Amino acid sequence: MTKRIYITVLAATFGFGVKAQQIFLDKVSIDFAKTVSVWPLIKEIEPQWYEQAKDNMPKETVSYFNFTSDGNKSVYKRVKEAEIPKGMWWEPFADQNVIFNDYDAGTTISQKPVFEETFLVTDSLAKIKWKITPDTRVIAGFECRKAIGILFDTVAVFAFYTDEIKVTGGPESTNGLPGMILGVGIPRLHTTWFATKVQALGAVEPKALAPATKGKKANKKELLTLLDKALSQGQEWGKKMVLAFVI
Repeated sequence: MTKRIYITVLAATFGFGVKAQQIFLDKVSIDFAKTVSVWPLIKEIEPQWYEQAKDNMPKETVSYFNFTSDGNKSVYKRVKEAEIPKGMWWEPFADQNVIFNDYDAGTTISQKPVFEETFLVTDSLAKIKWKITPDTRVIAGFECRKAIGILFDTVAVFAFYTDEIKVTGGPESTNGLPGMILGVGIPRLHTTWFATKVQALGAVEPKALAPATKGKKANKKELLTLLDKALSQGQEWGKKMVLAFVI
């Protein structure tokens, strides 16, 4: 009887040890699916020709990205582009961004192709005003807490993060929560990013965390000014594209 109790306690203790290791991940590779609801987006920004155009566009597109981190630095980039059905047209926006973040230094280097131009944007990490809520959701096997944020003072964002992964980043430029962001939605863009797979890494090769180096150098303010002049022109479509390219 005593032996049986001892084995049970030992097994329970070992089990807690395994769980503790899983809770505090920092070196990770995370796959994300980015989903754009094309029809609602088009209906909002171009209502006058939505009915004529929608059947020539997919209802939604899904592209795939990878986020790799050693706990202090991360790189986020596309690994598979969205598949557009034959005979349909849609050009996914901001799908070729390569985002390098240094969380200790509070800096980011982003390669952002915008039509015929490619920008290399160096600046501080995006500042998002977060409010954590009691709502939870399981994403890629992790229980996540919901947070609501404001980006660029006016853009609403919702996110789900887990404190079981000790990286304060997320897809694109999202960051600043007490754990890894595994789900994000920006209603204004009718776009969501959700993790589909999380893999713990024993080590991360330095080349996997190398920032992009090519592009016209700018900071976020300079990029925003250039895009605003080139794209907005008072049109709703242009305003959406400005937001899409600077997130």
